[in-house]
Amino acid sequence: MSYSLFISDLHLDPARPEHLDGLKKLLAQHAGKADALYVLGDLFEAWIGDDDDTPFNLEAIAAFRQFSDSGSKLYFMHGNRDFMLGNDFAAACGGTLLGEGTVVDLYGTAAILMHGDSLCTLDTAYQQFRTMARDPQWQQGMLAKPLEERRMIAQGMRMQSQGNNANKAENIMDVTPQEVVREMQEAGVQHLIHGHTHRPDVHDIALPEGTGKRWVLGDWGELGWQIVADSKTGLTLESFEIS
Repeated sequence: MSYSLFISDLHLDPARPEHLDGLKKLLAQHAGKADALYVLGDLFEAWIGDDDDTPFNLEAIAAFRQFSDSGSKLYFMHGNRDFMLGNDFAAACGGTLLGEGTVVDLYGTAAILMHGDSLCTLDTAYQQFRTMARDPQWQQGMLAKPLEERRMIAQGMRMQSQGNNANKAENIMDVTPQEVVREMQEAGVQHLIHGHTHRPDVHDIALPEGTGKRWVLGDWGELGWQIVADSKTGLTLESFEIS
């Protein structure tokens, strides 16, 4: 049976080695069997540049490389935490970077893939930051700084983000329904797969041409989350234990 996998929001961090262990098990389990693995953003808690060759990062890259060398395809998408992942990282893993809003054919079912942060349009402060952080000039300026300085900046950004989010209303931090419909209509699809919100679920979406589905991946904690798309049953949202 042909199948592909989707994961997001692992937030890999040396302080949580169990998540990297869980990823390595998942990759080993499906290497050479899955047609493809799509990582839809926030693979890392923070990514300060492809030149950050810490042993933890190299261990993750090596695991991905074994997966891609087995013949399974590998795709990455930027998240709001690892928006500075570059082509060097993807190439080292044997994978390919995808743009936000890429449409894929999943065994006859078309789906648009997103990290999901661009759908949270009510969070205007974050959207302003998102625009800045994805500007090539801003990123070039950041990458020109020494690694240790970038680590300190990233730590400060995480602390500021946690403080800001604690004071935001729940609806502001979730997707804007009208933006979901707009993206799906523009892409001409009835399925949207994303992460970011940490609210795993499957939602019915009223579209002019019928009912669509919004598939939301969960973040990895005590449980890991994946979506399986196969040639027999379509899409399925699943959780599994992270030991």
